[in-house]
Amino acid sequence: MPELHRLEEELAACLGDDRAWTTDPDVLAAYSRDESAFTRSGRPAALVRPTSTEQVSAVCRLASRLRVPIVPRGAGTGLSGGSCAVDGCIMLSLERMNAIVEIDTVDAVAVVQPGVLNARLRKAVEAESLFYPPDPSSYEIASIGGNVATNAGGLCCVKYGVTRDYVIGLEVVLPDGRVLRTGRRTRKGVAGLDLTGLMVGSEGILGVITEIVVRLERHPGPRRSTILAEFGSLAEAADAVNAVTRTVRPAMLEIMDATAVAAVERHRPMGIDEGVAALLIAESDLLDDASRAAEIAAMSEAMERSGALAVHATDDPQESEMLVGVRRMAGTAMEALGRVLIGDVAVPVSALNPLLTGIQAIAEDEGAWVAIIGHAGDGNMHPTIIFDAHDPKQESRAYRTYRRISRLGLSLGGTVTGEHGIGTLKSELLAEEIGEVGVAVHRAVKQALDPLGIMNPGKVIATR
Repeated sequence: MPELHRLEEELAACLGDDRAWTTDPDVLAAYSRDESAFTRSGRPAALVRPTSTEQVSAVCRLASRLRVPIVPRGAGTGLSGGSCAVDGCIMLSLERMNAIVEIDTVDAVAVVQPGVLNARLRKAVEAESLFYPPDPSSYEIASIGGNVATNAGGLCCVKYGVTRDYVIGLEVVLPDGRVLRTGRRTRKGVAGLDLTGLMVGSEGILGVITEIVVRLERHPGPRRSTILAEFGSLAEAADAVNAVTRTVRPAMLEIMDATAVAAVERHRPMGIDEGVAALLIAESDLLDDASRAAEIAAMSEAMERSGALAVHATDDPQESEMLVGVRRMAGTAMEALGRVLIGDVAVPVSALNPLLTGIQAIAEDEGAWVAIIGHAGDGNMHPTIIFDAHDPKQESRAYRTYRRISRLGLSLGGTVTGEHGIGTLKSELLAEEIGEVGVAVHRAVKQALDPLGIMNPGKVIATR
């Protein structure tokens, strides 16, 4: 590892612009980790904030020559340690590469730099009657580059899919500084290996994403119709999810258990009955009123048939926004109760019932405080463990509960991450999921593109 003064000299020669890099300890500390719990962050040697692909390429060439690790970083909203620093690394923040390069209304594609916030892109394309569907709960502060790195999902995934379904091309700077272009702007194209798909979700271990081409949908329109249904048990709510998804394809189908509901009511009273065991919040975004009303009626009937205590439907925009806001507020409300460890386990929708009841059983067995929220329509749950970070016993119990729930998901044919990524938090669990051969293939791909092992080392696949 080069001495700090040499690294500073090299960065000055490489970048010139003083604003593009710093070794200030206070600034480095602020950029050294993401929002994850139970992950370690090292001490970076420098922070680089490039404004162009050329600068990223120059930094990668420098790091390769000096054998300095690079840790790419988006907005820092990650929950698995994917952008936590390693000792002596260059933290490479893409925040200043935040241009919307192009919105093509004919081909329905957009070209953006990685620092563009999800909400900003959604608003920009909406002005052109277009729609970018992936909407993680942190969409207002999460960057598109980070969404691509983790293959983020969101509330609309049940109908529209995840980030990978919308990324059709990338510009990637490889660890040695070479610039790779992947994908194409055509709607169809099958030439060669799917390098775009390989890079999406790779969490910065293969290269630095510097430009993204996304496909867009025609905007479904401003009207939404929303349902809030109350249930006396999680099992009945899970049955209702199965009944709904057998009938229609909703634009949203979210679940909250009694603990999550109570947290929201405590944070901001919404008038929700805290005596219910579970809520389902569903939406239809079909264009015409008649079709939307028919879809809402079908979902309401399915929920009532599954044992709903009450079903409230509305097509009033403000009321719909309020009902969806109940779900979006859940994370903030639980953070107000203590430190949170947010789970991310996805199972086939048919296994939702045993997953939910299993989570309850694990929480009871451990004596842990667990709230259940998640994207019920696609089986992606976020059991959230609330604990006192100053109590070592509670910390240990929270982590143990998290791992037991993750393994429960695996036993039900699921995956240890639906949308939050692996980082360092779940690398051991990933190895259990994909097996020895899967680990070997991951390492072979990493070795082929990053033979020096400098790109986000120790993430996704644990170092041997």
